[in-house]
Amino acid sequence: MLLAIDVGNTNVVLGVYENKKLLESWRMATDNKRSADEYGTIIDMMMRHDGIDPSEIKDIIISSVVPSLLFTLEHMCLKFYGMNPIVVETGIKTGLKIKYDDPRQVGSDRIVNSVAAHQRYGGNLIVIDFGTATTFCCVSADGSFLGGAIAPGMKTSAAALFEHTAKLPNVDLELPGKFICKNTSEGMQSGLIYGHMGFTEHMVAGMKKEMAAEMGCDPSEIKVIATGGMATMVESGVSCIDVIDRRLTLDGLQMLYERNKGLNKKRVLQD
Repeated sequence: MLLAIDVGNTNVVLGVYENKKLLESWRMATDNKRSADEYGTIIDMMMRHDGIDPSEIKDIIISSVVPSLLFTLEHMCLKFYGMNPIVVETGIKTGLKIKYDDPRQVGSDRIVNSVAAHQRYGGNLIVIDFGTATTFCCVSADGSFLGGAIAPGMKTSAAALFEHTAKLPNVDLELPGKFICKNTSEGMQSGLIYGHMGFTEHMVAGMKKEMAAEMGCDPSEIKVIATGGMATMVESGVSCIDVIDRRLTLDGLQMLYERNKGLNKKRVLQD
């Protein structure tokens, strides 16, 4: 069995695969203060609760956008599973051609999502991840990572309003049902959610125009794949999203594992 671990700024998402099939997945809060022992014990308990024997884990792959947690989880893998994990980092085989000024600056989560989307959907793609940050990744049909954009996610924007203003409350991200609102909480919901929908439509339209010019294709041929916790809410108010794939990141880790079996035994340099 394979244990896939995706470390985000807000949550750690885990999945166990057997023969490329996802058996179970879990989510826990990202916490820099947890030790390797704590993470190992929690993961062990979650697996046992759902009938998975931790001793059956034969390989582990990790993607992390929180560098301070990577060492902790690598230590956890050694202590609890007796192995080094495969880490999504410079040197891993992705099948993508990274056309970025400095490829090392591309977040591992963006690489994982792009690999999964390219392998699963093909063609020219825009991949959007609605998480702590909202990220856009443009991937060509030949597997070139063309670049993209990064913006604050809705929850991050809401937290910033609450933390940096004296009178604005901390609001739940729920659709207010109207653009013109008559109280502060609904007004914030309108601005945060409908504003993010409009921002998404505008970004996708601009990216499609630029990709079409570069790829020599029609903008309508570019498929938009969305993932992340807020994807469904945003999709309900836009017309630009073609597919919501909630398992994109975990499945991308499984796909990268298939390309890099044995890499945990001996780290390699950039190809």
